[in-house]
Amino acid sequence: MPVIKYRVTVCTGTVSGSGTDANVFVCLIGDQGDTGERVLYNCINTVNKFEKGNADEFFIEAVTLKQVRRVRIGHDGKGGSSGWYLAKVIVREEGQPESEAVEFPCYRWLDKNEDDGQIVRELVPAGESPLLKNVSYHISVKTGDIPGASSDSRVFIKLYGEKADSSKEFLLVSDNDLGNYFERGRVDEFTLDMMDIGKINRILIGHDNVGLRSGWFLASVQITVPVQGRQYMFPCNRWLDKDEADGRVEVEVYPSEILPIEKLINYEVSVVTGDVRAAGTNAKVFMQIYGETGKTELIILENRSNNFERGATDIFKREAADVGKIYKIRIGHDGTGIGDGWFLESVTLKRLATKTKGSDESTKKKKKSDEKEEEENKEEEGMDVYTFVAHRWLAKDEGDKELVVELVPDGESDLEENTYEVHVLTGTVWGAGTDANVFLSIYGMERGDTGERQLKRSNNLNKFEKGQVDVFTIKAIDLGELKKLRIRHDNSGSRPSWFLERVEIIDLKESTTYYFPCQRWLAVEEDDGQIARELVPVDEAFVKKDSENEGQSPATLGLEQKAKSTTYSVKVKTGDKKNAGTDANVFIILYGSKDDTGIVSLKASKFNKNKFERGKVDEFTVESVDIGDLKKIKIGHDNKGNSTGWFLEWVEIDAPSLGQCLKFPCGRWLDKSEDDGAIERIIFPAELQTIEYIPFVPYEITVYTSDIFGAGTDADVFIVLYGSDGVCTQQKSLCLNKREQRMYFERNSVNQFIVELEDVGDIIEKIRIGHKGGGLNSGWHLDRVTIRRLLPNGKGSETVTFPCERWLAKSEDDGETVRELVPSDIFTEKLMKDGTLKQIEEEVEEPLEVHTYKISVFTGDIYGAGTDANVFLNIYGDMGDMGERKLSKSETNFNKFERGQEDTFTIQAVDLGIIYKIKIRHDNSMFSPDWFLEKVEILDETTEESFVFLCERWLSKKKEDKKIERTLYEQSYNGERNSLDGSSLSVSSQDSNANQKEPKKSSLVKAAEEGSLIPYHITVTTGTEYDSSTDSRVFIIIMGPQKVQTERLWLDLPEGKDEFADGSVEKFSVWGLDVGEIKKVEVGHDGATPESCWMMEELTIVVPTKGVMYNFVCKCWLARDKGDGLTSRILNILDAECVNIGIKILYEVTVVTGDIEGGGTDANIFMTVFGSNGNTEELLLEKNGDRFERGQEDSFIMEIADIAPLRKMRIRTDGKGTRPHWFMERITLKNLTNQEVATFTYGDWLSKLKNATGSLECEMPAVINDEQMMEDTTYTLQVKTSDIGGAGTDANVSLILFGEYGDSGTLPLKESNKSNKFERNQMDEFSFSEMLSLGDLCKVRIWHDNKGIAPGWHLEYIDVMDSAMDKTFRFQCDRWLAKGEDDGQLIRELACANNDILELKERTAYEIVTVTSDREDADTKENIWIILEGKMGRSKEFLMENSSKKRRFERGATDTFQFSSKNVGDIAAICVGHCPKDGKKSSAKADVFWHVQEITVTEMELCNKYYFRCNTKIPLRYKRRDYKVFECAKVTESFASKARSLVPVKYETIVVTGFEKGAGTDANVFITIYGLNGDSGRRALRQKFRNLFERGKTNRFYLETLDMGELKKVKIEHDNSGLAPGWLVERVEITNSATGVTTIFPCGKWLDENRGDGLICRDLFPRY
Repeated sequence: MPVIKYRVTVCTGTVSGSGTDANVFVCLIGDQGDTGERVLYNCINTVNKFEKGNADEFFIEAVTLKQVRRVRIGHDGKGGSSGWYLAKVIVREEGQPESEAVEFPCYRWLDKNEDDGQIVRELVPAGESPLLKNVSYHISVKTGDIPGASSDSRVFIKLYGEKADSSKEFLLVSDNDLGNYFERGRVDEFTLDMMDIGKINRILIGHDNVGLRSGWFLASVQITVPVQGRQYMFPCNRWLDKDEADGRVEVEVYPSEILPIEKLINYEVSVVTGDVRAAGTNAKVFMQIYGETGKTELIILENRSNNFERGATDIFKREAADVGKIYKIRIGHDGTGIGDGWFLESVTLKRLATKTKGSDESTKKKKKSDEKEEEENKEEEGMDVYTFVAHRWLAKDEGDKELVVELVPDGESDLEENTYEVHVLTGTVWGAGTDANVFLSIYGMERGDTGERQLKRSNNLNKFEKGQVDVFTIKAIDLGELKKLRIRHDNSGSRPSWFLERVEIIDLKESTTYYFPCQRWLAVEEDDGQIARELVPVDEAFVKKDSENEGQSPATLGLEQKAKSTTYSVKVKTGDKKNAGTDANVFIILYGSKDDTGIVSLKASKFNKNKFERGKVDEFTVESVDIGDLKKIKIGHDNKGNSTGWFLEWVEIDAPSLGQCLKFPCGRWLDKSEDDGAIERIIFPAELQTIEYIPFVPYEITVYTSDIFGAGTDADVFIVLYGSDGVCTQQKSLCLNKREQRMYFERNSVNQFIVELEDVGDIIEKIRIGHKGGGLNSGWHLDRVTIRRLLPNGKGSETVTFPCERWLAKSEDDGETVRELVPSDIFTEKLMKDGTLKQIEEEVEEPLEVHTYKISVFTGDIYGAGTDANVFLNIYGDMGDMGERKLSKSETNFNKFERGQEDTFTIQAVDLGIIYKIKIRHDNSMFSPDWFLEKVEILDETTEESFVFLCERWLSKKKEDKKIERTLYEQSYNGERNSLDGSSLSVSSQDSNANQKEPKKSSLVKAAEEGSLIPYHITVTTGTEYDSSTDSRVFIIIMGPQKVQTERLWLDLPEGKDEFADGSVEKFSVWGLDVGEIKKVEVGHDGATPESCWMMEELTIVVPTKGVMYNFVCKCWLARDKGDGLTSRILNILDAECVNIGIKILYEVTVVTGDIEGGGTDANIFMTVFGSNGNTEELLLEKNGDRFERGQEDSFIMEIADIAPLRKMRIRTDGKGTRPHWFMERITLKNLTNQEVATFTYGDWLSKLKNATGSLECEMPAVINDEQMMEDTTYTLQVKTSDIGGAGTDANVSLILFGEYGDSGTLPLKESNKSNKFERNQMDEFSFSEMLSLGDLCKVRIWHDNKGIAPGWHLEYIDVMDSAMDKTFRFQCDRWLAKGEDDGQLIRELACANNDILELKERTAYEIVTVTSDREDADTKENIWIILEGKMGRSKEFLMENSSKKRRFERGATDTFQFSSKNVGDIAAICVGHCPKDGKKSSAKADVFWHVQEITVTEMELCNKYYFRCNTKIPLRYKRRDYKVFECAKVTESFASKARSLVPVKYETIVVTGFEKGAGTDANVFITIYGLNGDSGRRALRQKFRNLFERGKTNRFYLETLDMGELKKVKIEHDNSGLAPGWLVERVEITNSATGVTTIFPCGKWLDENRGDGLICRDLFPRY
């Protein structure tokens, strides 16, 4: 490739001050790369370079570029007058003719103080527009908020894109001029204009390390590219400093997220100011573009130069929405500054034409063969040019005095200007007029809108006075049919409040009149506080109807307006930071997919007089008509007032009529001196925080107060509407504030309210209206209420009347302040086709009756049962509820709710149907509010039905569960009981149930039975670094193979906790889809602000149904502003530590409490279940608020180890709590995988007082299919003390028997046949009757408590007689149980001596059972072979033959085979192959398979069963090399096999204490070891005179028990005694001294009530 000389001519412009002394560089970019930046030193033709009007020539030698496409030219901004006006650059190859030269026009400033402030530009050849071709990259650079973060160096950036890379660009001129760049905690914004480099893959950012404080801490870079419609986030969070970290001063960063944003296109706007005297302006000029597909936002035309001077042409590049074919623009100015009048000559708009390839069809249709159009179509990418000629003044004192004009494109437009005459009617209410400035915007159906115009020149001198009509004219391009208008005022002047009656607009061209009724205040203090209203036109018939019957009812169109408009409730949260609040005026604009709301001033906060104060939430109402789906908002302030800086946390916008609540997180300053200095921001909604619900509908509620003395009220009146089936709305107050309460509900007044509430269906069955009392004269006499709703098609409305004519007063009538009303008649208005209104009146058929309910409340007869607090009651039936009523006047007692008494109340309510639950509470007031409620009886006097609600519980803040509200269910009710209220958003009657009769299955049980949902237990540990905590909502998604994943499972904190605090451990149980084998886990949170950072230390997921626990040690930030900038990350399961914790089976547990007085309890209840394959640990049954109460059946799902078939259950209560006695009827366990039900019946008290034996524990045999699984028996124990000196003991001895069906529980050896027990050489006999037979016994655990004088004991043997089996078991001991003898243990485990099957034979038999899958072509006609691989060897090949006489391996079949073989020991795996019957190679076809479900192998000698879950297809192969291997999934070891291995073993136990400060403990430590063959029992780890468990120390102990087999887990705990009981356990190691096998149980966690999860007892699992 040749080296070529390029001759570059640089032409400086002729504008004043256009020359420069700075160093200029140039870079030529061509088809084959670029020349790199070359500084232009040696000029060929001039000495003083780059002076005004010069053409300086330079040579550049470079390898050929082929065609030069672009020129990049710039200067370094040095020198006195560095600003430079560049006209153009001409490039040609040396030796080529002049005609080959390429011209690159510029004609712009390269000056920090002119135009857009850029001093480097990319130029394109003449004829192309660089403004349009180049893409703007908006770069925000955030400097970290840590000491010393700011830098004085020059920062550069380089972007790497898919199509090309940019060159290194120094960031010299920022858009938001913060004076000093890259200061701590600030954001600097820069724009780079260059060619499109495609999607950005990475960036390089760094600095030149010059200056005093050159080190820089870069937080992040955000790059927004509107033309691509993308926003890139590059988190960095690191030092770029020679003296910090790795010493690098430049770094490559990859994007953490690429968000799609609204796509914009480039517009080039040329504005020509006329050449007449004083034509120029200094006012702010704005413009808006309208096209076929929409309109752009308001475009402000300003830059660093002095624009709009007489005769000048100003060119701007602006990015805005692509509006399709442009049909008009509006341009104007705001009239500020001196000499604001402006003579506008013309405006030219250019934009790149969209690529039109297939446009020849369109030309055919039009039949226009203009050459111009043809040419345009041929071009790949031409330009659209629109010219708008104005040639007019925009000035207050010239022409038509307008400052705004609408223009249509020159030449082809058929649109004309139209004049609209606007009549504004101010109301006749007192104080209706306003002095504020009023603004109006009119919207057409398809032709855009007029934009906001100030209504200045009226026919009246004093505008907008009470009862006055003001007429204005507005000129605009014809809008077609009008759709709506927006009218607002700016709240200025002394009396800005304004009551607007209506607006009429006459379209002078079409001469039609539009009526826009309003009849509402635009005032901060009145109505809903809005000073902007959107109005929709209504039919003339409606308006005329109003004016005819003026005197009577204020029939309004509020409802129609409301139905067409959307009411947004806007909540604004100010951050909780120093100086976060603002006194400036805040505004908001909501942008929808169709339109925006315009500027809405947030003036009237519903909650706070002083708005936008630190940490507060303010709520505002914004109404608008049909703006489409909310896409974004703009919020800002005007920076006026004293402390204007504002820290905005978030904005929440709820639109009930759309059923959508969006959250817009911000978390940034709007402050000139913080962050990027912006005082307005555009915010997008956070998807994860969006809430959707059923949309609300508008109701017009009219309240008629009676015309009698004292009828009015100032109280807070509320209303609830009920539909059929108990569907109801929330309770809604009709007045928004105290002032309205005083204004409304006066004597003989009619007040109208429009409220949005849940849709209750076609019929309103009843309403409840009441007031809260309070105030001087709160008594109220209500005449009637009417409720108007629109008919579905919008063609009219229906009005329902609810007569009342009664007092709502404590001192009148029956003293009630709440009434339930039923409808009397319905009045329907329909708009007919001919424009008339048709009116129909009809009576309501069979309205609900009002019933009288007699309520008897029984207070318990125990000490302190009575209360003086106020009691409130709500009754729920299948037709709704009656609302909460205060039980005030007792008919039986003057002093209500005293101990042991019955109080009767009468309440009237509309028929509730079948009553199924009540809610009763008290307000905890007065001296002794604690109340023991026995029961509530309700008699429906109308139907004479009676309902009983048992309680027998305290309602007290001090006793029991400290609740003062109870939900009680009717005794015979067996639907679903949920103690939680239906959330207020749900429409269904607060917790109604349709059919109460049949018991409902909870949805969870159904899902668990199908096996689709399974429980996941998730533990999250938050880090302890600064700022680790978060109050965002955390979620987790669990992913399996092939895109199977759970939905987003939210980990919502329990009530009372509002954040994941530093160092906290939070536990959650969630139900999610069963994804099979877990591959990945996504964890994240919904916080979208820079503030919401969260440090996740550790994540543990337990999957009980799979028997695994995954532990991720993450130690990573989930934050926008920390680490790598991600708020959610995907963790690979391979990075987790996986622990087997034993498979659990889901059972539905149903606990039935007896219907006996005082039968319920709040004691802790513990359950242990025994099965043929082991037993569970002791499990706590959760009280969960209201379980285990008298006469209840409580069902819940529990995870129980896989021990079926079940044999028996042990239940124990701890006898604590305020009601420790429990009458337990029965418990049933239903296995949700195979639906097997076991019933355990007791039917007695568990109580120290009420039980005959005073027992808190009981054992019950399982009854499955009416068969009792265990026999009753009497055990007789004979205990022989040895004939050795000092063998006897006076200590208390206890023992536990272990057998085939579990253990006996602890049996204290108290009542012997001898008076003095356990004397030397004596035989003591003990008898235990009413026991459950444990079958063959295998071991005994026996111990004593070392009390008394000489407690050491030498035991010879124990004999146990089982009366039911008629069998005696001998347990030989011959050892000491004494501190000072033998190994010093006081506990012994003895194996049964008559387990005779000790010798194993060499040979044995195996039974093999195969199950063929039940699916198509699962079967095979060929043979199957199998090899067993055991711990003691490998078996020979067993051939399972298929003969024509006896077909095997059919679809869904189970086949059994027997083989004799040598004993291979425990089987670990099997090899399975599939071979042809005839043994011929040729018959091994490629596509024959056998699909096998599972294989079970039983070893016949000991009857151990090995299960292999295959579920796969095995191909037919001739060779024996091809087979499938299956590992053993589950073993059930027979009792005989377990008993065989019970030999005494010493276990060496090593406990290692951690090395952190305070790791040691002085508490008493206990350990329990669990193995396949049972556990060790709870053993204390003690040594005489040793200080154990000190920081960093290792302690060794020896425990002797019978061999436990493979160790499965260890439970380690302490009793929290001593001074500093907190203990950090590093790990536990246990060595079986017989086999020498060591098992390690890592822990690494604290056992401390004050750290982490607060546990002082942990289960540790082995690490292999």
